[in-house]
Amino acid sequence: MERSSFERGERAKAGQFGPSTGSSALTRSRVRLDLPRPARRRLLPEYDPEAFGRLSERVARFLGTGRFIVWMTVVIIVWVLWNIFAPPELRWDEYPFIFLTLMLSLQASYAAPLILLAQNRQDDRDRVNLEQDRKQNERSIADTEYLTREIAALRMGLGEVATRDWIRSEFQDLIKEMDERRLFPPERDEGDR
Repeated sequence: MERSSFERGERAKAGQFGPSTGSSALTRSRVRLDLPRPARRRLLPEYDPEAFGRLSERVARFLGTGRFIVWMTVVIIVWVLWNIFAPPELRWDEYPFIFLTLMLSLQASYAAPLILLAQNRQDDRDRVNLEQDRKQNERSIADTEYLTREIAALRMGLGEVATRDWIRSEFQDLIKEMDERRLFPPERDEGDR
């Protein structure tokens, strides 16, 4: 019995002819989805973005303090005084203080991105907190509306409930009506019998 080439191809794809006739380069290189991928080799070193973010926040907090400004001022004054009054062979930066300018530029070039990174992280936290506050406000509004409806229903239902004062007034009206009709005979003394 002769099989068509289409039927043989379909059976080979389904694996009915065994590994010799149905294996192709595509099926051999297929990735298994039930196993984790092997670790890739990377050219750049890996780092923890959260740890780097926390470090940038600490640096940005320090750069925003008066302590940093005082220390920076002291370092610059000592640098300038040393390079003016120290013996010429011990000076490392002469009058135009080019090396000092380079150090300050280097410090500023690292400080600006660290401050921006810290601000971005704070913005992300603020955005998450704002979203949580918005959801909490929506839940509070829904709860308030529900309680308002329940109180309104209770008030409407309370209008139909007999209160103690209403029952008392109804009893008093009945007693008056009975007294008027004299449904109750006058009480006799038991000594008259």
